[in-house]
Amino acid sequence: MPDAEDVRRIALSLPDTSERVAWNMPTFRVGGRMYVTLPEDETSMAVRCPREEAAELVRAEPEKFWIADHEAAFAWVRVRLAALEDERELYDILADSWRQAASPKLLENHPDLGLPKI
Repeated sequence: MPDAEDVRRIALSLPDTSERVAWNMPTFRVGGRMYVTLPEDETSMAVRCPREEAAELVRAEPEKFWIADHEAAFAWVRVRLAALEDERELYDILADSWRQAASPKLLENHPDLGLPKI
């Protein structure tokens, strides 16, 4: 089961990612734009996710995903780390969030990052 150190290791392995403490929690940013946080006791993470997709994820897998009240108006979803299948699923979620925050130039330089393998 992935944990907060796995989140940190994988997030920092993604291009142009830096870690910064904000709101008393670790946050990870690409080009200065936040794409993942480790809130509370680091048993979950918050990632970028379009609101429509977040609602679908919560309906489909409520044991894994939820939307915090204070984030409901924003494009973020929470993920319970203990509910993830493995590090590959964690990587896929982090890479997808990274892609949503990365600049067009960075996306151009890393076109396959976070895309499903065929």
